[in-house]
Amino acid sequence: MDGQVVIRDVEKNYGAFRALDKVSLDIEPGEFVTLLGPSGSGKTTLLNVLAGFTRPDSGSVRMDGTEFLTLPPHKRNLGMVFQSYALFPHMTVIKNVGYPLKLRKVARPEIERRAREALDVVKMGHLADREISALSGGQRQRVALARAMVFEPKILLMDEPLSALDKNLREHMQIELKRLHDQLGTTTVYVTHDQREALTMSDRIAVINHGQLAQYDTPSRLYDHPANRFVAEFIGESGFLPVKVGANGPSLFGEPVVARDPWRGGDQAWLLLRPERMAWSEPAGPANRVVATVCDVLYQGDSFLLSLELPDGVAIDVRCNPHSANIPVPNPGESISFWISQQNTLLVEGEA
Repeated sequence: MDGQVVIRDVEKNYGAFRALDKVSLDIEPGEFVTLLGPSGSGKTTLLNVLAGFTRPDSGSVRMDGTEFLTLPPHKRNLGMVFQSYALFPHMTVIKNVGYPLKLRKVARPEIERRAREALDVVKMGHLADREISALSGGQRQRVALARAMVFEPKILLMDEPLSALDKNLREHMQIELKRLHDQLGTTTVYVTHDQREALTMSDRIAVINHGQLAQYDTPSRLYDHPANRFVAEFIGESGFLPVKVGANGPSLFGEPVVARDPWRGGDQAWLLLRPERMAWSEPAGPANRVVATVCDVLYQGDSFLLSLELPDGVAIDVRCNPHSANIPVPNPGESISFWISQQNTLLVEGEA
C-alpha cells in the first residue's frame, strides 16, 4: 500500500526564530496523523514542508522511498484542503471539483465522471451544478474535500479545515471526515490546535511545541501516558499540583505520594489532576488525599468549576459534577477533600 512518509531531522529557521527543530516522525500507509500544537508551534510549517510550499534548511522527507524535497508541489501527488477552502467562486461545484483533473489534461467526459463520483462520496452530488456562493460553510468544506480527493492522491493534507465552522457542525464533520478516511484509506496529515478534534479523529497524534516533537503516540497513550507537563496540559482538561522529590521519593504537602509508576525524573514533579479521575469519597485501596478550601464555585451547566486553595497557598481549579460524585455542591469558605487512587496518580516533569 502506497502513502508511507518518513520525516528525518527537518529544520526550518526564519532568521533567529527556529520554526522546526530536528523533527523526525514516520507516517504509515493509510494512517490518519494529526499535527497538534498551539499557535506558532511549527505544525503548519511542517505541513507546508510536506506540501512543498516551504523548503526546509535541512533534513529529509521521503514518500514510499522517494525524496520529496527535490520535487515541486505539483509533482508530489498530494491533495490539499486549506483552512479557507480556496474554492473558485466563478465556477460551479462540479467545475471546482474537476479542476485538478483539467490541469492534468484528463479528457472532459472522464473529468465529469470522476468529479461526480467524488461529490457522491461526500454526499454533494445533488448540488453539482450549484454556485459556490450559494453553499453553506459545511457544504463548501465537502466540496474542498472532494476536489482534494478527485485525482486519488497518495497523501491528503488538511490545514485546520473545520476551524471556520460552528461547534455543532464542526463536531459532525469530524465524524464525517473520520468515516471518509476509514472508507478511502488515504494517508492523511491533519493540522489542528483543537485537542478534542485530534483525539476524535486520529490514529496517532504528533504534539509539537516550539518547533520540537514533544510526543508522537496514539490518542489514548497521549492522554494516559503524557511525556511531560506540556503534553498533559494540552491533551485534555488538567490541573497540576507541585510535588517535591526527596531521598524518600515524591511527597505532596509533606505526605508520601503513592503513584501508578515509579518516579524516574528529577527533583521537581507535578501531580496531574484529571477531573474524571478524582474521587470525592475515599476509595478502596491506596490513594492520595488532598484537602482544600473552596474559594469560588462557578455553575457551568453539566458541572461546577471549583476554585480551590490548597496548603502552602497553592491555587487550582477543578471540575466537579455533584450529581455523579454524589456530594452536595460546596460553598465558598468550606473545607473539602478529594482523593486520587494510586492507579490514577500520574507524575510528570516540566515547567509551570
